[in-house]
Amino acid sequence: MGKQSNRGKEAKDDVLFGSQARLIFKEALWDLHYLLSRNYSEKNALQTVGTRYKLTQRQIRAIQSMAASEEQLTVVKSKAVSIENLKGKDLVLDGFNVLILLESLFSNAYLFKGLDGCYRDLSSVHGTYKKVSQTSQALDCVAGFYKKHEIGNIIWIFDKPVSNSGRIKKMIEELAVKENLNWCVILENNADQSIIDLQKITVSSDAFIIRNCSQWFNFIGHLIEDEKIPATVFEVDF
Repeated sequence: MGKQSNRGKEAKDDVLFGSQARLIFKEALWDLHYLLSRNYSEKNALQTVGTRYKLTQRQIRAIQSMAASEEQLTVVKSKAVSIENLKGKDLVLDGFNVLILLESLFSNAYLFKGLDGCYRDLSSVHGTYKKVSQTSQALDCVAGFYKKHEIGNIIWIFDKPVSNSGRIKKMIEELAVKENLNWCVILENNADQSIIDLQKITVSSDAFIIRNCSQWFNFIGHLIEDEKIPATVFEVDF
C-alpha cells in the first residue's frame, strides 16, 4: 500500500483559517445557512457566498463542510444517539470517512466543526487510499473505544472501487483477530447506500449519510469534546 507521511495542514492553512478568517467565516456561514434554509441550491449558494466574501477554493470547501439548512439540522439532531446508548449495540462505520478523519486528527490537520456538530476535514481519497503514519494509531483508537464502551459488533464498510481498499480491509481484519474484536469488514461498490440500508447506528460525518441513516453517533465529536483528544479545530460562534 502506498504510504504518505501524514494528513497534516497545508502550508497556507494557518492563514486561511486564522483569527481574521474566523470573523469572515462567521458572516459567510450565516449567509450560507440562510440561503440553504430558503431552498437555494448548494452550488448557487456557495458561489454567491464565496464571491461576496472573496473566499479561496479551499475556504469554500471548508465552509461547505460546516453548513446546513435549518431543516437538515433538525433531521440530523433527531437521529443522534448518545454514548450512554451504545453498550451492546452494533455499529456501522463509514470506513474511509472515519479512518481518514482520525488520521487527520492525529496529524494535527484542521478539523472543521459544522453546524450539525460533526467534525470534517479537507482530505479525500481521490480514487486511491494511501496509508499514513497515523493509520495504526487511528485503528487502535477505534479498538480502544470498542472495548471501553462494550460495543456489540462493528461493521466496517469501505468503497470497493477505491484503490487499496482490499489492503486496508486485510489490515483491519488482522487487528481484529489479534485483539479479539467482533469486527467485520465489507467492501461495497456503493458504500454510502449500503451503510444507510443496514439501518443500524452509523458512525460517519458524511452529511448525506447522517441525514439519511436511521441513527448516528458523533464519534469524532466524542473524542474531541468528551475524551479531550487534542485537535486543531476551526469553528465559529453561530
